Amino acid sequence: MSERAGFPHHMLKEIHEQPRGVRETVVPRLTSAHERVVFPGLGIEESEFRALRRIQIVGSGTSRHAGLAGKYMIEQLARLPVEVDHASEFAYRDPIVGGNELVVAITQSGETVDTLNALREASARGGRTIGICNVIDSTIAREADGALYTYAGPEISIASTKAFTAQLAVLYLLALYLGEHCGNLSGEALRQRIAALLDVPAAIDSALQTAGQCRQLAEEYCGVRDFLYLGRGVHYPVALDGALKLKEVSYIHAEGHPAGEMKHGPNALIDEDLPVVILATRDDASAGSRTRYEKTLSNLKEVKARSGQVIAVAVEGDDEIAESADHVIFVPPAPELLLPMLEIVPLQLLAYYVAVRRGLDVDKPRNLAKAVLVE
Repeated sequence: MSERAGFPHHMLKEIHEQPRGVRETVVPRLTSAHERVVFPGLGIEESEFRALRRIQIVGSGTSRHAGLAGKYMIEQLARLPVEVDHASEFAYRDPIVGGNELVVAITQSGETVDTLNALREASARGGRTIGICNVIDSTIAREADGALYTYAGPEISIASTKAFTAQLAVLYLLALYLGEHCGNLSGEALRQRIAALLDVPAAIDSALQTAGQCRQLAEEYCGVRDFLYLGRGVHYPVALDGALKLKEVSYIHAEGHPAGEMKHGPNALIDEDLPVVILATRDDASAGSRTRYEKTLSNLKEVKARSGQVIAVAVEGDDEIAESADHVIFVPPAPELLLPMLEIVPLQLLAYYVAVRRGLDVDKPRNLAKAVLVE
């Protein structure tokens, strides 16, 4: 209990450590006036970033989900094309790694064998590489051309939580850095986005206040056999990771899908016994977000028309979602690309409380290891 600081499990403690993890990951990478992003000692010159033509991101599990969100961040803020691959597939598909390309390998431990093999394959083909990891002087940090650490602190629970939000924070910083050096972000736009990022730790702290509601939902849904998670755009990776968290710790089958793909198969699953978690947040300052929200709301109504049970994650004060869903978990407002760091918090809490209600070993799920060291 002393190691868990009074929390019953490491997973719950680490979920609550996310505000600090994001703050300590972000602040050291900013200038004193919080006007620019800096990566001292990265090992890659600014001129090389300016010359980039493509980025490839590799990772496994939760780290890959962070990379998928990072794709949206980098493509929107830096206007560079980004591909995201399963690290376990990268080395075996004869990947194309050309000049003026960067391969970003994401891993919590810095020792994940699939990600390490992908990094080595990229290096052997002449690509420049960056490792994003949570463990200083890990193998991937040493072998990559540059390392970007997430300062989330030791993560003991096998199901990754605080490492994920810290990875999202680093990827957002990287997107801002590239946006500036590729000439896509003005100084004022950069300052505004940095200010919004600095507000995220407090917003995560507010999202943690949904714990009581998530516990009640766990009581209601702990006996179901399947869950479906839906999201659009940058929220789709959150749906994937929410589903992964639930299946990892509660052993309930859960799938994450792009909300726009519902008519292409998943609609067949919906009945009165299937809970559907829908990420229905919006950023009213973004026209694209409003359009995405309207389409997601349409998906929500489709699920309800087919007798599905909807648990929605929405921005505080959204009465339309509250009227349409069976349950709504509210998170604070934030810019579109930062909402994933808030949305994932109640999904982590829901997975945790469902597993506890089912009497399972939350920190050490069966058949899983913290660092995957063998293929």
